[in-house]
Amino acid sequence: MNIKLLKLLSKNARYSVSELATMLGTDENTVQAEINEMKKNGLIRGYKAVIDWEKLDTGAVSAIIELKVSPQADHGFEEIAKRVMMYSEVESVYLMSGGYDLCVTVRGKSFQQVAMFVAKELSTIDAVNSTATHFILRRYKELDVVLCDGDYDDRGSISL
Repeated sequence: MNIKLLKLLSKNARYSVSELATMLGTDENTVQAEINEMKKNGLIRGYKAVIDWEKLDTGAVSAIIELKVSPQADHGFEEIAKRVMMYSEVESVYLMSGGYDLCVTVRGKSFQQVAMFVAKELSTIDAVNSTATHFILRRYKELDVVLCDGDYDDRGSISL
């Protein structure tokens, strides 16, 4: 497994095999073989563009949902996580340590649609004990990509 290759692909999945070979000081055939092997082994799961959805003005909203759940015998959190991740509204699911068990990122057309999804779908799962919804108001950085284009709130604090 070539960690340097993985880091380069993580930074920019659009690098060509030729560019990757040059950066790694090796040949294209070696790089392509390594990429193919990592795909075959499930290490590379896919490639995605990081989209700044706010620039499209679609009105879509995202929320982070905290789920407290009761783990199931012989399955722990796995079966609950698998069930949650099957909803089309769900973008990501993480098992967490701390005050809640699962962190779920959801996207919907409106605040109300996301709220109704939580109320009618997530909170009705038998193993779910409670939910806490946090709407994302603005994304500044996602997947190591800065999204704010220097449009920072520069008011800051004033000290005398």
